[in-house]
Amino acid sequence: MSQPEVVTRFAPSPTGFLHIGGGRTALFNWLYARGRGGRFLLRIEDTDRARSTPEATEAILKGLTWLGLDWDGEPVSQASRHARHAEVAREMLDKGAAYKCFSTQDEIEAFREAARAEGRSTLFQSPWRDADPSTYPDAPYVIRVKAPREGETVIEDTVQGRVTIRNDQLDDMIVLRSDGTPVYMLAVVVDDHDMGVTHVIRGDDHLNNAARQKLVYDAMGWAEPVWAHIPLIHGEDGKKLSKRHGALGVEEYQAMGYPAAAMRNYLARLGWSHGDDEVFSDAQMLDWFDITGIKKAPARLDFKKLDHISGQHIAAMEDDALVSEIDGYLAATGQSALTSPQRSGLLASMYCLKDRAKTLPDLLEKAHFVLAERPVEPDEKAAKQLNSVSRGILSELTPHLQNASWTRDELEAAAARVAEANGVGLGKVAQPARAALAGRAVSPSVFDMMLVLGRDETIARLNDAAA
Repeated sequence: MSQPEVVTRFAPSPTGFLHIGGGRTALFNWLYARGRGGRFLLRIEDTDRARSTPEATEAILKGLTWLGLDWDGEPVSQASRHARHAEVAREMLDKGAAYKCFSTQDEIEAFREAARAEGRSTLFQSPWRDADPSTYPDAPYVIRVKAPREGETVIEDTVQGRVTIRNDQLDDMIVLRSDGTPVYMLAVVVDDHDMGVTHVIRGDDHLNNAARQKLVYDAMGWAEPVWAHIPLIHGEDGKKLSKRHGALGVEEYQAMGYPAAAMRNYLARLGWSHGDDEVFSDAQMLDWFDITGIKKAPARLDFKKLDHISGQHIAAMEDDALVSEIDGYLAATGQSALTSPQRSGLLASMYCLKDRAKTLPDLLEKAHFVLAERPVEPDEKAAKQLNSVSRGILSELTPHLQNASWTRDELEAAAARVAEANGVGLGKVAQPARAALAGRAVSPSVFDMMLVLGRDETIARLNDAAA
């Protein structure tokens, strides 16, 4: 018998950017569904009309797209489905699993005050729960679900284990307000059921909600999904992630120059592991990822580890893919797009740029030599390498280069001859040559730069500096 199709969902509220924790939740859902040939759905939980904005929805979609997480079908707007949510509330009423409650706010508050005074539970117990419909007044009412009063509600959670809540801790939750609008707790369950969601993978801050949402599943006779409540991400100090820890939005990581593949790899490792593997490809992630590998303890954001993983991905990436990442990075940070010659130069020099670059800005700094145009303006450190003595050495180097065959061995030999003639080490030739060619004190090897730039451009830049 074939297994039912796996369907997961990511359901953000569009009240701001895509949080790094939300990005990881989306990734876990995407990996679980895609790795099993299932579907990954997107639902925008925009029922809070006062705080939800189209700009925030756009930012979330943009963040997911940058992360490379594609979803199936159109994103579902929760707000657009309120008629369906209300219909389910009334169905629960018809089944006797919910009831009309006419209690006013003042009556509820009076109940709670009396309970506090008597040392009883302040969970509201409505006098309308088992009232005869013939006694109903002609007044506004809410619809409440009938929560069990005795025994326990059990959530079998794949990550957290067996979670038990005493039923005397559960109130008769409102599912439909007196103005006919559904509450979030109802909307989530109806949407998950109607969308065919089989696995609810979300932050463990929703764990308590699961017990209340189970009331709706039970009332409607619907099968519960598989629950997986994943731990939140903490800062390096072990405290809940906040602005003081640095970047919180996914788009900030793009603007810092981390490639999307590195970010996927790093986020997957936050709270999930596969043996001792640190760096892995999308194909490996999709093959290895399982909910059972998610840890219970909160994961810690660690920028050193992110830098290490990012550097490994940059070194292993195809050159074309890396240039595409750079295009996205430049656009995200409002910088000028690459010109056609710059793009060609970058591709030609990738072999000597990728090693030891942790981020795209690192790589672009190393690539300055091929992105800059003559005359190359040296920065402060490079300018110190260009004194009268070193300029004289560069003047001597150019005739040797005019006649050299343009291979690495020949170029090194030419530089070595000039160094020997001046009674200095090779570094005393290479350092001013680096300043002349790159305008930077840090760059790829001088001889790699010469090979990429070619004879004419190399000699022209050396002559500029010597003059």
